[in-house]
Amino acid sequence: MSRNKLSLFIYAIIGLAVLGFASQLITDTASLVRGLLTMVVVGAIMYGVVYYFFLRNRTSNELKKYKKAAKQSKAKHKKDGKKAYAQATKKSSNQLIKRKSLKPKATHLRVIEGNKQKRKNRASF
Repeated sequence: MSRNKLSLFIYAIIGLAVLGFASQLITDTASLVRGLLTMVVVGAIMYGVVYYFFLRNRTSNELKKYKKAAKQSKAKHKKDGKKAYAQATKKSSNQLIKRKSLKPKATHLRVIEGNKQKRKNRASF
């Protein structure tokens, strides 16, 4: 029962706000517009201050790690690209074709062995 009274009270407040807004719109439009603009400007200034001091430098730890890894990867590939270009100018075209066909191994990846003998027989369910 308390919930019904609370929702009725909220609807009454919203109705009075709409009635007051409509009456001020009809009687004193310039003052209403000036008040709305003032609220928007003050809100934008407050948001700017909060963003500048608190939210600007706040980034997640995972995002920092991703940016660092991307930067390292870009630097590594840039370095490898220069090396490959310098060696390609010295080598013959046959060796160049062999070098392009080989993929470099990813040294940061590792295979994890699992228990392959303990597979469940899915047909026996």
